[in-house]
Amino acid sequence: MKNRDELRQENERPRDRISRLTAAILRISESLDLGTVLREVVDGARALTGARFGGAVTLGESEQVLEFVTSGITAAEHQQVVEWPAGLRLFEHFRDLPGPLRLRDFPGYLRSLGHSPGPIQSQTFQCTPMRHRGVHVGHFFLGEKEGGREFTSEDEKIMATFGAQAATAIANARIHRDEQRARGHLEALVDTSPVGIIIFAARTGKPVSLNREAKRIVRSLGQPAQDPEQLLESLTFRRADGREFSLEELPLAQALSSGETVRAEEIVLEVPDGRSITTLINATPIHSTDGALESMVVTLQDLAPLEELERMRAEFLGLVSHELRVPLTSIKGSATTALGTSPAPDPVAIRQFLRIIDEQADHMQGLINDLLDAGSIETGKLSVAPEAVEVASLVDQARKTFLSGGGRHTVCIDLPPDLPRVEADRQRIVQVLNNLLSNAARNAPQSTPIEVAAVSDGVYVSVSVADEGRGVAPELLPHLFRKHTRAAGRGIGGSGLGLAICKGHDRCRHHGYWRGLSGR
Repeated sequence: MKNRDELRQENERPRDRISRLTAAILRISESLDLGTVLREVVDGARALTGARFGGAVTLGESEQVLEFVTSGITAAEHQQVVEWPAGLRLFEHFRDLPGPLRLRDFPGYLRSLGHSPGPIQSQTFQCTPMRHRGVHVGHFFLGEKEGGREFTSEDEKIMATFGAQAATAIANARIHRDEQRARGHLEALVDTSPVGIIIFAARTGKPVSLNREAKRIVRSLGQPAQDPEQLLESLTFRRADGREFSLEELPLAQALSSGETVRAEEIVLEVPDGRSITTLINATPIHSTDGALESMVVTLQDLAPLEELERMRAEFLGLVSHELRVPLTSIKGSATTALGTSPAPDPVAIRQFLRIIDEQADHMQGLINDLLDAGSIETGKLSVAPEAVEVASLVDQARKTFLSGGGRHTVCIDLPPDLPRVEADRQRIVQVLNNLLSNAARNAPQSTPIEVAAVSDGVYVSVSVADEGRGVAPELLPHLFRKHTRAAGRGIGGSGLGLAICKGHDRCRHHGYWRGLSGR
């Protein structure tokens, strides 16, 4: 018959195991980090059973190991398990078991499955599945109980309870991880958005978050060290019709109080010194599950780039229409005169009209080619075919093309006799020179000559085209070769597409053009 001390010890053992089980469950529930949870699962299972080593495995739907954590073995032994050819198949076998597995001869069990003994030698073994709401989350395994003892049915029951709680902890950690990833992706998307985004707190009406573009918009009106949130509160807001508001009087502030959505409200942000930015504002209320207004998401789009694009579009259309209208007028006038004059003009006059029509049609074709080249240059698709050519022959061909196209200026050519041959695309370079000559002719009196010169620095040849026009203001020189630039002060008031084509060809010199081609 057992004495009182033995009975007390038997009664205390279950209470002790329940206490240790409760403590282990609490530990795995303290963290939402998946790696930490898995390590606590393995360490807790080992402590509850007295196992020398253990591991936890989770598998994905596409037959791959998602997480594998071990405890009680070295890093080298862990890597051996990872590289074990039969490892994945064995993990899948454990996953598909209907319940826990408890073995006294683990090597024999491996042989029965057709596997050789694994890198970790253990006679006894226990595997427990982890299921959350009927779905397999993973499983953990234990080996080599202290003293060589077998795992017991009591160990199996304790591990079943512990495994159920571990599955819940792992599921919660995965949800938290996925939410953190989604939040991180959303924050990165918001912060890098080309549209400014500001979040206002519903309770205070104050800005609590600004993305990168919103900070740029606001900071562009303030001092470098000024806080964007404080600057936003000090700005004056003005509608397109001129009415001014404070932050509290803005429609977005009214939306904060009423929870209404604001769409496409054009607002000018202005500071006392007169600097301003025109923005397009949208405001969307965010409500809690019970319908209460929590915050307001406001987007600000800086309209300056859009206004600049619209200005460039209108200027480009004006430029193209101006360039095409001149030859079209000549063609229409010549055709109308030849067809509508009564009596009909003599053959010599008819031939003159036809010559004008042919020349102006060629001129229009050249303009169209310039437009196509401008697009090819901007997209980096301009084709070139470089070859060794004489600079003098290129300049002479460009001069002939210019004069045959109606050029009335005298072209004076001054080229050194010892110029080397150059690698260049003959057709493209002649086009560039012709554009430079045409631009010079448009901006200089017809009685003055156009001069073409060239110099060699031993590696490159630089060709220049100069006229005696009124010149270009110094502040406009950096913009002279842009497609949309109007060179004020040159008489006619526009550089056309020709100089933009020249600059684009010069950028392509690494494809075979000579370096330093210029016009002035």
